[in-house]
Amino acid sequence: VQLQASGGGLVQPGGSLRLSCAASGSIFSINAMGWYRQAPGKQRELVASITSGGATNFADSVKGRFRIFRDVTKNTVWLFMDSLEPEDTAVYYCNANLIVGDTNGPAVDYWGQGTLVTVSS
Repeated sequence: VQLQASGGGLVQPGGSLRLSCAASGSIFSINAMGWYRQAPGKQRELVASITSGGATNFADSVKGRFRIFRDVTKNTVWLFMDSLEPEDTAVYYCNANLIVGDTNGPAVDYWGQGTLVTVSS
C-alpha cells in the first residue's frame, strides 16, 4: 500500500494551495483519510480528516479556511487550503486508516511522504 501526496509549495499569506493524496495497492477498504502537519519544533497534529461516510473533522486553527474532499472510488483525498497564514507553514502528511488485502480485518494507519507547505511573503 502506498500513499502518494502532492501539491505543496510556497505561497504568500492569504493565498491558496491544494494538496492531493491517492492510496494504491491491495486495499480492502478505507475507513478514513486525512492530513496531518508538523511544523519545526512542534508535534505532528491533525489538520483535517474525512470518513468513508463523508464525516469531516478539522483542527480549530483551520476551520473556515480549509476544506477536505474525498473520492471513495479513486481512494483519493484533497485538502483545499485558503487564506493561508504563516502559521500554516509545515510539512503536511497524508494519512489513511485502511484494511489491507482482499478480506475484512483490522485497520491500520498508513502515511504518505510529507509535502512542504511554506507560507511567506
